[in-house]
Amino acid sequence: MIKEFTDKNYWALILGGSSGLGLATAKKLAKHGMNICVVHRNPRMQEEAISKEFKIIEQEGIRFKAFNSDAFHQQKREAIVQELKSILGENQKIKVLVHSVAKGNLKPMVSDEKAELQHDDFTLTIQAMGISLYDWTKSIFEAQLFAADARILSFTSEGNSKAWQSYAAVSAAKATLEAITRNIALEFAPYGIKANCIQAGVTDTTSLQMIPGSEQIIKHTLKRNPNKRLTTPEDVANVVYLLTKDEAAWITGTVIPVDGGEHLI
Repeated sequence: MIKEFTDKNYWALILGGSSGLGLATAKKLAKHGMNICVVHRNPRMQEEAISKEFKIIEQEGIRFKAFNSDAFHQQKREAIVQELKSILGENQKIKVLVHSVAKGNLKPMVSDEKAELQHDDFTLTIQAMGISLYDWTKSIFEAQLFAADARILSFTSEGNSKAWQSYAAVSAAKATLEAITRNIALEFAPYGIKANCIQAGVTDTTSLQMIPGSEQIIKHTLKRNPNKRLTTPEDVANVVYLLTKDEAAWITGTVIPVDGGEHLI
């Protein structure tokens, strides 16, 4: 395997990198020589399992740093960025920012049995899963930590345009995420920053399992997908890797389906 990022002093900062798409991305980029920083939020009961995953990443011979912290808290974000500034020094830069966080409310708008979606539920979800991409981008940019040819990648879903039961707040957040990505691509272009969203197909992750009716979504997807299988975290991580390569420098401001053709039907 060619480790094209070895000795280039590049880092990938992955928000939400302890499971699912974020973890798979961390492993993939580490295999190619990228130094990895993961910001995650997990309880102590999960520490042992997460530590095992992180050790796998460290075995790739790269530098690794993890912060078990609230990525949505302004002061904690600023503290992480300042610590990274110290760790990276003058010669190392963030090549890739990956936004893989999931925090929101999956409530119905109308229900006789369950708590209904409220204004504050929208606010929390849109802030966490949408606006936080801009918050992190701005903080890293102001700290002058981005590489000259940096890539910003985030994960959206088909719920950006399709209505799913109890998915309204997350759907609004995904639409926000995509809008912010487009403007980052436009307004940060003079500084060498490219930004794209990956629209992942249905992937059996913890986030999917939290969606009401997820079992039916999986069954429907297996029938609908031309390749008759779900998307895997590794499928998505492979495309993240492709988008970090020099050859992808002209791709920016777009939403890229990574779903085995799922969106075609």
